[in-house]
Amino acid sequence: MDFDTVVMKFGGSSVADPAKIQHVARRLVEAKQRGLRVVGTVSAMGKTTDGLIDLAHQVSPTPNAREFDMLLSTGERIACALVAMAIHDLGQVAISLTGSQAGILTDGAHMKAKIREIRGDRVKDALDEDKIVLVAGFQGFSRDTMDVTTLGRGGTDATAVALAAALGAACEIYSDVPGVFTADPRIVPNARKLPTISYEEMLEMSASGAKVLMLRAVELARNHGVRIHARSTFSDEEGTWVQEGASMEQPIVSAVTHSENDVVFTLSDIPDRPGVAALIFDVVGSAHVNVDTIIQNVVHGNAEMSFSVPAEDVPATQGALESTRAELGAFTVEENHDLGKVSLIGAGMRSHPGVAAKMFRTLADHGINLQMISTSPIKISCMIARSEIPNAVRELHAAFELENEPFNEA
Repeated sequence: MDFDTVVMKFGGSSVADPAKIQHVARRLVEAKQRGLRVVGTVSAMGKTTDGLIDLAHQVSPTPNAREFDMLLSTGERIACALVAMAIHDLGQVAISLTGSQAGILTDGAHMKAKIREIRGDRVKDALDEDKIVLVAGFQGFSRDTMDVTTLGRGGTDATAVALAAALGAACEIYSDVPGVFTADPRIVPNARKLPTISYEEMLEMSASGAKVLMLRAVELARNHGVRIHARSTFSDEEGTWVQEGASMEQPIVSAVTHSENDVVFTLSDIPDRPGVAALIFDVVGSAHVNVDTIIQNVVHGNAEMSFSVPAEDVPATQGALESTRAELGAFTVEENHDLGKVSLIGAGMRSHPGVAAKMFRTLADHGINLQMISTSPIKISCMIARSEIPNAVRELHAAFELENEPFNEA
């Protein structure tokens, strides 16, 4: 790794107005003045992406996917150009590049494209010319379709990590929070910032609702050995290092996460025969839907299946399920938009029994009913009433004493 090069990513709240854009420019220039080769990648300003999404839906109830990506990719381009202008005013030379100009090549899946490779020749050439390089985040270019693509919510994280991997660079992810916490500080004021966390724990946290880092960005970091420093744009304090392995004093439970963005589909009266689940999830997967918790039961010879998906994947899920009726016949589909998910994350769970029992008992003692449960070696997730999530997070955080030093008794 050539840590003379650094990729610095700044989220939308970090570039939300002209003053913040100038602050980000100063941070990039300061890194350059320390002798580093600097690549910056930024998200769209503030709520720009939300505004573009709303505008698209005012024009068209179901926007064409290709044109949707063309529209959404403009937000990051605007932010990049503005940061580059601010850098020029500080006496440094900068160049802003679109995702395609930077050589970010993706597959052709609009709105959820995955990065295939980065041909960063233009980025490297600009660095060799002593320039600060700004790369528009969240986007790339598909040679399959010759179109602009976007990477999905949080995709600028993936841009930053992929660039760091391609350049052999350090990776710093800046946002309006100073790192990764044991719980959302807005719900648990005494949540503790974690100095380090393993890739596998961060993967589970991102998949379970933690919004600090995009799930696919953490996957990229793990696969390519990119160490991520998640930190605050507005402070020089040390953040959280996301890296391989863990400290010697590994806590049983590292964090409590939550998600209020889940919708549960329940399918009733589907045939109880081999291959039905495979058929359903092949079709759902082909629609690029991210399925989480799955439960299946057999009632009077017919199968009943429940699974959760992110709210943004509901229309695609509905379409996918409708397309299976020709093979499965009539079946009932119900949607529940009133559930959320609370999860315990911790690599120490593997060798300590009793964590699930303590979690379930804590929730039961506070009158919180469990709807669905899923587990992995380092995660336990429960679907509960969405209104109960803040209380559940607070009680679990207290029960496992996460505000203190690592909890070491189940």
